[in-house]
Amino acid sequence: MPGVYIPILVHFIAVVALAGGMLGLSWWVGVRRPSKEKLDPYECGIPPVGDARGSFSVSFYLIGMIFILFEVEAVFFYPWAVVFKSLKWSGFIEMSLYIAILLAGYIYIWKKGALDWTR
Repeated sequence: MPGVYIPILVHFIAVVALAGGMLGLSWWVGVRRPSKEKLDPYECGIPPVGDARGSFSVSFYLIGMIFILFEVEAVFFYPWAVVFKSLKWSGFIEMSLYIAILLAGYIYIWKKGALDWTR
């Protein structure tokens, strides 16, 4: 049984050797001339201002969690759409109830101000 894993081991060794070889070759051949411009952080054409360890607003994380929550719930529309014709009216009523619950949750977080970036 261990003989089945020999091709995987050979592949893993080849990948590690190839990656290590490429990294070593680029380090050996590459020209290193550090300067102030090369060592400065650069992002989107805007020079960095302030400390990189600044904290984000809690609303940033809240919006992210709400997005993930509603995105995961929206995934359930795809299987429903695939079998829509075979479900008849009962499937339509169940999905209407599901959409109503999602809409109630969305209206709740909207009224609570969780989607407001300016507060």
